[in-house]
Amino acid sequence: MTFGGTTYLELSEANGSAHKFYEVAVAGTQVTIRYGRIGDSGQSQVSTFPTAEKAQAAAGKKVAEKMRKGYAPAVLGGRAKRPVTRRAIASQRSTAKSAPVLWTFDSGAPAYGIFVDESRCWVGNEAGDVFTLTPEGATLGRFRLPDAVKCIVADDFWIYAGCDDGRVYDLSGKVPRAAYDIASDVDIYWLDIHDGILGVADRQGGLTVIDHEEESLWTRRSTGDSGWMVRVAPEGVYHGHSRGVTAYDLASGESRWHVRTGPVLFGWQEATSVYAGTSANEVRMIAKDRRFERTYRCDAPVFSCATSPDGHYVFAGDNHSSVYCFEATGRRLWKLATGCGSAFSMQYHADRLYLVTTNGTLACLDVSESGVRDAEQGVLPQTLSVKAPEIAAVTPSATVEVTADPGTGIVVECVRESGKLRVHITSPGYENSWNVQFPKEIREFGARYVVDAVSESARGGFYRVRGDIRRLN
Repeated sequence: MTFGGTTYLELSEANGSAHKFYEVAVAGTQVTIRYGRIGDSGQSQVSTFPTAEKAQAAAGKKVAEKMRKGYAPAVLGGRAKRPVTRRAIASQRSTAKSAPVLWTFDSGAPAYGIFVDESRCWVGNEAGDVFTLTPEGATLGRFRLPDAVKCIVADDFWIYAGCDDGRVYDLSGKVPRAAYDIASDVDIYWLDIHDGILGVADRQGGLTVIDHEEESLWTRRSTGDSGWMVRVAPEGVYHGHSRGVTAYDLASGESRWHVRTGPVLFGWQEATSVYAGTSANEVRMIAKDRRFERTYRCDAPVFSCATSPDGHYVFAGDNHSSVYCFEATGRRLWKLATGCGSAFSMQYHADRLYLVTTNGTLACLDVSESGVRDAEQGVLPQTLSVKAPEIAAVTPSATVEVTADPGTGIVVECVRESGKLRVHITSPGYENSWNVQFPKEIREFGARYVVDAVSESARGGFYRVRGDIRRLN
């Protein structure tokens, strides 16, 4: 609908794979573009042109581009915002001895998202902030996403953040890019990605598996609800919900097995096993081939769990702000108090346990044998307390830098295949018939782009972009 120099468009597909708006407003020589998920305020960009005629022409071009992509005139407010549920924990103070906390970082809001590797720690919170820190707690950078961060997951080189606006953002470059759009009527509980395949668990107990082109491979409905666990692996997808854990074949979606547990509140996986934290005060380990199971007993509902490599140690966090460590055999080794809230999520790395908690803290615990032994004797490290710095946040963008020189980059081109925009590599030395996983928001028919690098997917058949993207003039 066009009114008062403003054109408002929406794209809300029948299968729910898109639920977004695009608005272009012209005022004299100024063009304001606003875009985002339906029901949200979205993001804005303002451009100024030499004359009012050129501003009108530029606005018309933008509207035409979007309508070619399937957007249609709509009435603002005619469609509802997507449903969103955020987890709440009635956290209580632990009576256990204090854990050996090396440092804490105050992210500013309750936090779910965490990922840790050799060089960086990532934390994402309900305010939409994603901070990166060194393993010693020094802040490196900050992203700001449009809504609360549900989780942060790694897929080889790529780091993704699931957001309550219904999108999954690729955080691997300088600027966050929308990598996946989730169906508008899905109340997302958890996400996981493996080799470009996304698994989405939702409030209703549904499980949706999406490929690298954001096209649904299959969907299933469990016998339970509240799917707080989904883990994707080369051989299958493991879905934890109120009735237990169900395993599905990755390619076909065929159910392979189901194990009844208490309601599942969190999930972890290793190469041969999955681990489900439950409201029945336990972590359940289930071998992926179903040959054996094991139970790790806690004293309160388990809201997060993790393991050291190959499950040698199993860690759990309960809703009383306690953390536990078990041997693989099931024997409890220790229980200690975090001192900074209950852990929504956790990850082990190199003798340290990283937690993100109900009060927004990212905490680094020394869980080496010597560190825990000292803590049990009352000898604790001096905890370094870090506040979130006032640094500029990098926000998602649908614009790209322009260059006339590809340099050492790889050139790709946006083409139309069966009515859909796809991206292929034109640089020599690559399979130019393969698709490239590429942000849909910046695809424009006939446009060429330069990317820093590409990697062949583990299963073959398509490429994945690494690093930054620029448009080639």
